[in-house]
Amino acid sequence: MKRALLVSPTAPAQEAADQLRNAYDWADLREADMIVALGGDGFMLQTLHGMLGRKRIVPVFGMNLGTVGFLMNDWRVEALDERLAKAKSFHICPLRMEAETIDGEQVSSPAINEVSLLRETRQTAKLEVEVNGRVVLDELVCDGVLVATPTGSTAYNLSAQGPILPLDSPLLALTPISPFRPRRWRGAILPDNATLQFRVLDPVKRPVSAVADQQEVRDVASVRVTTDRTTKLTMMFDPEHALDDRIAMEQFAV
Repeated sequence: MKRALLVSPTAPAQEAADQLRNAYDWADLREADMIVALGGDGFMLQTLHGMLGRKRIVPVFGMNLGTVGFLMNDWRVEALDERLAKAKSFHICPLRMEAETIDGEQVSSPAINEVSLLRETRQTAKLEVEVNGRVVLDELVCDGVLVATPTGSTAYNLSAQGPILPLDSPLLALTPISPFRPRRWRGAILPDNATLQFRVLDPVKRPVSAVADQQEVRDVASVRVTTDRTTKLTMMFDPEHALDDRIAMEQFAV
């Protein structure tokens, strides 16, 4: 199996890459059957999004040389062939954000962790929330709201007091960010086949941006979020350090 090496520009990742290049054979990215990525969680997301952009998707085995490394395996140069042979595969379908700006521009972008809507100014956002064609909140007054996948439920969603979702669950977390009205609403857990629609109320006075992971669209009028089942991404993990175990243990982190 041909493998390519992708490396974060940070000094620790570059130093580790030199060790791997001296120890193993590597292929060009365009010919590779899998990718070994060195960096942190942000670099893993960048690598996955890069494959979506190139429309050539292969499994990715990440090794942590960043800060958190929630989506990464431990770094070590030894026994890479054996680790890859024993690694467990985990498949995810990304979200698809379809945003329309107040000027009528249409923007479509994938999201692996979450799609978030955020106020742009000191004015709170006012949003109408619709699930499967039914208005569930006439007016949500807040700093923002996000839709998170199980993979992303331990990222921004967790910081916003959203729930941690089991990795293999067919669920999405709908989580408000600093909600003002309704005061008692703290979000919802929805099936991942749900279609969510957000309409910005008074988008000129209360401008809102939409962000699909790292892709931001300013001054949106409406945002539609669905699960893209036509696309499947694969991350690989050491058996003793599986992603589902990490998500379970994150609930006990203090």
